[in-house]
Amino acid sequence: MNGDPIDALITGLGLPADYRDTVEKYWQPLATAIARRATHTSPLVVGINGAQGSGKSTLCAFLEVLLKKRGLRTVTLSIDDLYLKREERQALANEIHPLFATRGVPGTHAPGLGISIIESICAGRTFALPRFDKATDDRMDEAQPVSGPVDVLLFEGWCVGCTPQADEELLEPVNDLERNEDPEGVWRAVANLWLRGDYKKLFDQIDMLVMLKVDGFDAVIANRRKQEEKLRASRPDAPGVMDDAALARFCQHYERLTLHMLEDLPHRADMVFEIGPNQTPKGPAKGL
Repeated sequence: MNGDPIDALITGLGLPADYRDTVEKYWQPLATAIARRATHTSPLVVGINGAQGSGKSTLCAFLEVLLKKRGLRTVTLSIDDLYLKREERQALANEIHPLFATRGVPGTHAPGLGISIIESICAGRTFALPRFDKATDDRMDEAQPVSGPVDVLLFEGWCVGCTPQADEELLEPVNDLERNEDPEGVWRAVANLWLRGDYKKLFDQIDMLVMLKVDGFDAVIANRRKQEEKLRASRPDAPGVMDDAALARFCQHYERLTLHMLEDLPHRADMVFEIGPNQTPKGPAKGL
């Protein structure tokens, strides 16, 4: 049995053996950069931004191992696990706009929960990491208890670090979903309002922002399809599993802000990794 935790993780995640080259070339230097900024006196919050299927969860898994080797206790929080429960999103859909029933855009998370978790980490208190089950499209009742201290919090998610758009950018729909189901722009305007408020407070907790930058929205759809195929294979009867038509509509909920972040975040992130079609980095990273 191989005792190397990196090799064990590569095997456990079903990655090719040559993924170690990616770890050595990209994730090791990133772990070193994080370790240089981390202290044992105050937790470092590292935001990991990336579109669906860009490899955020995989990166965080390797960073946890690499930072542990450097004597840093690391915990990962996904913004997906902050999604409101399905009944809560349905209440938003009834009160504000029907599109808020679908998880994704700002307004469908509980940013206050994320802030409370970060506050607990900074205070060295025991806290609980929530878990969202995409197969059932609902937050799980059970949470994972974690006791302090924590040196590094990896806060990953598709819209982590996202800034609001200018009001005039909201006027024209970007796809058929917005054109046909949000013709007055209410849904996108309210989501943008949340970005200016509670989400800004949450993202202001980030000390260091890393972006996994895909080539464009076509790559997002392709990567998200791979995720759904894995989910369908493992839990074919789960109610939250989508067919191709449902997936295409689902992705349109993310398109506006994904395009916005692809333009905006590379100028603001501390480090940017260009992600190729094989969901691994390509070329030199900005900031390393």
